[in-house]
Amino acid sequence: MTTRFKLAAAGALVLQLQSGAALAQIPVVSGAESRARAIVSQLTLDEKVDQLLNGAPAIPRLKIPAYNWWTESLHGAFGPGATTNFPQPVGLAASFNDKLMLDVASSISTEVRAVYVLERAKPTFNKIGGALNTWSPNINIFRDPRWGRGQETYGEDPFLTAQLGKAFVSGMQGPNPDLPHVIASPKHFAVHSGPESTRHHADVWVSMQDLEDTYLPAFRATIVDAKAGSIMCAYNRINGEPACASNLLMVQTLRKDWKFDGYVVSDCDAVTDIHAQHKYAVDAPAGAAAAIKAGMDNECNGATLGNVPGLGERYKQALARGYISQAEIDTALVRLFSARLRNGDLPGLLPQERAFPAAEAINSAPHRQLALRSAVESLVLLKNDGALPLKAGTRIAVVGPLADARRVMRGNYSSATTGPTATIAEALRAQFSAGQVNLVPFGPSITDGDPVPASAFVAPDGKPGLQASYFNLEAGSPTKPGQRRFQAKAFASHSVKQLEAHAKDFAGAGDVTRVLWTGSFVAPETGSYRLGLAGIKGQITVGGKPVVLAKRPTHWAEPVALTQVDLKQGERYALQFETESGVSQPPGMVWKRVSRDPLGEMRAAAAKADVLVAVVGLTSDLEGEEMPVKVEGFSGGDRTSIDLPRDQREYLAEAAKLGKPLVVINLSGSAIDLSWAKANAAALVQAWYPGEGGGPAIAQVLAGTANPAGRLPVTFYKGVADLPPFDNYDMQGRTYRFYKGEPVYGFGYGLSYSSFRYEAPKVEVQEGRDDTSLVVRTAITNTSSRDGDEVAQLYLTPPTFEGAPRLALRGFERLHLKAGERREVSFRLSARDISFVARDGVRQVMPGSYRLSVGGGQPGSGLPAESASFSLARQVVLPR
Repeated sequence: MTTRFKLAAAGALVLQLQSGAALAQIPVVSGAESRARAIVSQLTLDEKVDQLLNGAPAIPRLKIPAYNWWTESLHGAFGPGATTNFPQPVGLAASFNDKLMLDVASSISTEVRAVYVLERAKPTFNKIGGALNTWSPNINIFRDPRWGRGQETYGEDPFLTAQLGKAFVSGMQGPNPDLPHVIASPKHFAVHSGPESTRHHADVWVSMQDLEDTYLPAFRATIVDAKAGSIMCAYNRINGEPACASNLLMVQTLRKDWKFDGYVVSDCDAVTDIHAQHKYAVDAPAGAAAAIKAGMDNECNGATLGNVPGLGERYKQALARGYISQAEIDTALVRLFSARLRNGDLPGLLPQERAFPAAEAINSAPHRQLALRSAVESLVLLKNDGALPLKAGTRIAVVGPLADARRVMRGNYSSATTGPTATIAEALRAQFSAGQVNLVPFGPSITDGDPVPASAFVAPDGKPGLQASYFNLEAGSPTKPGQRRFQAKAFASHSVKQLEAHAKDFAGAGDVTRVLWTGSFVAPETGSYRLGLAGIKGQITVGGKPVVLAKRPTHWAEPVALTQVDLKQGERYALQFETESGVSQPPGMVWKRVSRDPLGEMRAAAAKADVLVAVVGLTSDLEGEEMPVKVEGFSGGDRTSIDLPRDQREYLAEAAKLGKPLVVINLSGSAIDLSWAKANAAALVQAWYPGEGGGPAIAQVLAGTANPAGRLPVTFYKGVADLPPFDNYDMQGRTYRFYKGEPVYGFGYGLSYSSFRYEAPKVEVQEGRDDTSLVVRTAITNTSSRDGDEVAQLYLTPPTFEGAPRLALRGFERLHLKAGERREVSFRLSARDISFVARDGVRQVMPGSYRLSVGGGQPGSGLPAESASFSLARQVVLPR
């Protein structure tokens, strides 16, 4: 049988089979494996070891194209152009809607496949994005609000995380996991949630009870139930073993207990860490061997981004020393090539043509509408003293550092550009009217820095955009950054819309190039601006004098230094920026309009307003993955405090003195101490990082055209003093299940403009010799005059045992009820749903008396809920 790729005229990639009559007789999985073995049998050792890296080179003699496994889609596809940006995962979790998650993941999957079509046509293979697999979802448990990457997760609860994780994997992979649209890789397996500063060398010790009860359930659900085709192992050690070389996790749990037959990818440079950071292996070959022997198949290595040669040599040396066998290398490669066959990257498996979405699917109108719906469902109304919804003619002063911020909406792990994203101030003006909404600039703040839009740039010829010129290295020049010498004459120049580089589009480009941008930019209004450069260096001209914005390019996640200057509306300010190959951070210019008298301007605006809408919070440039950030409250991407930044706290205190209702909108990826807002604000909304639809969603909720119903997927504490040490992974004292203090707002909490009533639940116990299950029935009535969503939550309190939680979520459903509507609702709980984990780590249905609550939040939270009791007579031990 021979196969070939064909790029159809419509832009859809199609697999064409010239002969395939007998293929239908072969089961998909075994068919993929047999073909993969045939491929692997033809490879040389040099070819084999290079295929173990994320940047797998082409094998021309076998007509196998290059493939980079490094693809992300946490809440939107990575790719060229504006992909759809959905709410940050913690915000999606706040929807408490697994059906919505399925739709979101399916839409992202479509865009990932459309990006694949575009990238497959390009000659380079080492770029992130463009594969038919994805390193998502992040289903680690957000056990501590200080963790900067917690925003990437589905919150603190294992059950909620498991249900949403399954929905994401199913939406991403499609209806047939044997022929996945895109292979999902739940991460980071398995005990991994900060601190960021120690993740490469930390040894995390957990009890078997916490491991089975908290850290493994979501991974088991995505692997066993949703059949994810891949999984990513973490950086840190777990009970003495590096995660990517762990016998407990990788061999016993994943391969033996869960019967996983997909491939394992390492977190980036986690294999290097085995010897370099953990000192678990004597050198690099021994570290690589430890990972291979544990079942790691695909190593992500950051050096692939710079095309560093010889990365596969460690595996050859390990083989030569006898640390690993040829068969172990082959096993890893068979898993990898099987995956490429099953997802359609390599032809020869499918008995029919498989079409891929065209580029028009990226940020399509239905996807943009879904992003808006997702943002609305993610919003959590925490307090409302009657200030919301705002009346139609209300005069609004929008204040705070994030009122006119755009970048904050996108969160982290998002594509460089996304669909149209309105600020909250812009969205309120569109929702009400421009005359009703007065935007009040804030003072300089650590949250400042939005990308300068393309509309602000003017090329030397006066047309929109900039001129980009490209220069090659001089003959004999060193190639190390900082020592390079470039030719004086550009080999190519062209117009670009903004700060973007396309040197590789020109035939004369060398491996290393310099790019120079020239032109000018225009401020949209007169005022004081803070300006900075990311990934580039250069200067602007203001008042005939040069102003240096950056003397060197910033690196990945490095904070951008900002320079404050006064600009006039409509005036052109000349710029000259440059960078070289090898700078990891994409080029960009950021700015922020600020006030030199923020309190004075707020007081003046308040005098003419009926309500103050204060937009405060954090940004994912402060909290995130291993970031070189160290300012008050933040360190290395993590948080040292859960307070709002000091300037925001002081600003809110002054706003409360002005005698106007204060509506606080908090943007953050993690829990904030909202004690002050709870006591002083008229209304309070937790908005997360809500994606490209966030601005309109917030405006709709404030206007009342949308009715909020989101719930908190994490506990909002009063401060870190209430918590155990950050690096302690013991669950006692953490999350709503084990925290015994009084939170500011509890897990599962959220209000609505509607009101609901629950009827007493009826519990039907189905208890057999080897199995136990429950059916719980209740009815919910919308007792208000407004249609609205309600999130019904079912909690179990188990019999007393050592290490038992206070209670645990075991069911949820988001449903829409018309005004006055009554609807019967039922929950079916399996033995695993009813089970708890004993001190020895054995999951079981425990005999004894249980308490059950069904309501709009936790029992005792002030939200409507009804309870019931039941008893179980039999113990049922469940498999791992």
